[in-house]
Amino acid sequence: MLRITSARLIISVGALWALCLAGAVQAADLSVTVKDSNGRPVADAVVIADAPARSPVPGSFTISQKSMAFVPYVLVIPVGSTVEFDNLDPFRHHVYSFSPAKKFELKLFGAGQTRPVRFDKPGLVAIGCNIHDSMQAFIQVVSTPWAGTSDRTGRVVLRGVPANLRKLRVWHPHLRAPANQLVVAVDPRRSTSVPVTVKLRRPAPAHHDY
Repeated sequence: MLRITSARLIISVGALWALCLAGAVQAADLSVTVKDSNGRPVADAVVIADAPARSPVPGSFTISQKSMAFVPYVLVIPVGSTVEFDNLDPFRHHVYSFSPAKKFELKLFGAGQTRPVRFDKPGLVAIGCNIHDSMQAFIQVVSTPWAGTSDRTGRVVLRGVPANLRKLRVWHPHLRAPANQLVVAVDPRRSTSVPVTVKLRRPAPAHHDY
């Protein structure tokens, strides 16, 4: 009886391993290139693949205040991550957000000082400086491992995306669409490259009504 049970266990483990290998074969890297209506590459576009998965592991990230700007301008982080806001300017900043996904306020802090904030809820967080209205940044807090920000060439690569993926979400702060977001259908028989064309509007004047 023990031998039969052991044999069944070996078969079960083998079947599970085969399923894992099959899943690995089906998953593939997906390259998304975002361009505007004039064919120019769009940087800082957030691309998110909606597919069932475990939440990614939280990490630590940094947004600097440098030359009266937030660097980076757009950041994608896993839910539960911490962002360090460090001031590299010779004067003080007052960082805040009124966004539902994360409301916070980092009152006046000076050169060389750092303030941490933990983002424990998925969603978009728009950030400003209460002293310098021209300063804006955006954090997309995601609960999927398949998300990223396009570079200067408009390209972002999502690693190991499932083959059954049906759609992507593309977000940009100046995108002409409800909630600045576009849903892109993905052919399950797709190649490993997806081109996306977006219409952008001119940046609106900075204000505090996030």
